[in-house]
Amino acid sequence: MTARVAAPADPRSRADGLGWVTRAVFGDERIALTVGGPPPPGHRAAARYAVVPSVARARFLLPLGAPRATAASLLAYNALRPPKVRAVRAVLGGLARVGALDLAPFPRLTVWLPGGLAADEVLLARRLAGGPAVHAACGVRPPDPNHKPTLQLFDPAGRPLGYAKIGWNGATRALVSTEAAALRELPRVAGTPDHPAAPRLLAEVAVAGQVIALVEPLPSDVRGVPADDPPRLAALLAVARRGRPPAPPRPLAGSAFLARLVAEAERAAAGTPDGARAVAAVAALARRHGDTTVEFGHWHGDWVPWNLGVHADGLVAWDWEHSGPDVPLGFDLAHDAFQRALVLRGEPAATAARAVDAHLDRHGAGLGLDPAARRLVADGYLLEMWLRTWRLADAGAGWNAALHPALLDVVEKRHSG
Repeated sequence: MTARVAAPADPRSRADGLGWVTRAVFGDERIALTVGGPPPPGHRAAARYAVVPSVARARFLLPLGAPRATAASLLAYNALRPPKVRAVRAVLGGLARVGALDLAPFPRLTVWLPGGLAADEVLLARRLAGGPAVHAACGVRPPDPNHKPTLQLFDPAGRPLGYAKIGWNGATRALVSTEAAALRELPRVAGTPDHPAAPRLLAEVAVAGQVIALVEPLPSDVRGVPADDPPRLAALLAVARRGRPPAPPRPLAGSAFLARLVAEAERAAAGTPDGARAVAAVAALARRHGDTTVEFGHWHGDWVPWNLGVHADGLVAWDWEHSGPDVPLGFDLAHDAFQRALVLRGEPAATAARAVDAHLDRHGAGLGLDPAARRLVADGYLLEMWLRTWRLADAGAGWNAALHPALLDVVEKRHSG
């Protein structure tokens, strides 16, 4: 196998976000990358990118040579982005549309291939979309073991071809695989009344230690859901039931959900000192709510305003990477309240937990939850969230400082109260 060409300007040697992204997207050792400088001997240029705004502060890798594709990579789905980001992208997209971005003084990243090596064999965008008429754009963010590099794929006319997520470590590979499995199953419930639409899975590939899911583009005119949007209870019920009639309520004791919590807490106890606290918390949950009955079903797993949109008067939901079956109905409602408090308002875990209680008390009856079921949903959800935090840490993502150990403290206090 040909050794990687180690050019002094190769961004893959960097420890920042640009290095992290280029290692994920251009990981094949036969590819050479340069930012400025002469081409490696015997190589040909396969793609060029603008590094915006600079190598040291890179935020975007924008494809060059196809102005409409470059513009689309900045303007597509801009309505879903925060106002400040939207404004910057709008300015850059306008410049790109008239070809001015190719002339702007941004650093140029060039992708080089040795003679005789087919681009379709080693370039990820080509492998995913097929053929030479594909252009990829990539956002750049600081390295994070819980984040996934993503590619937007466009044709030369600027039409979106797909959106690819790259799972590159244990944690992110599991998330990408979970989302791919969910998107495979969702088309069969696409016609269910009130069920949100979801992008189709176009491809899932595993290569060189990565798992990559290519998802169809969202509708071009999709609009974001306001951060203060009231909960859409009919959609939550449709997600939970997946076209089936309501399931009869069953007690927590003996449920597959409780059995999973027990097994995961025991695994956590074998790997981290705080896992013993999780084992005790699961036992306390069973003692406190074992006889409480609740309907079990699926959940989206990350039901928050920034993963939802509106198109043609219907709801669209994306980022299904935490979805799964056999959870108490109401978990998505609890998650919505918890994440709005934790992420949007910057509140600590204890305050976010109280927001869950308040949200369930206000809206839980609309899901058929009586007071006892609402308490079970809140307590079970908070324990599920700590176990999710542990799963990600155990898979290499590191601990979420906002949730560990604070969320375990919250769970323990609730069971002792």
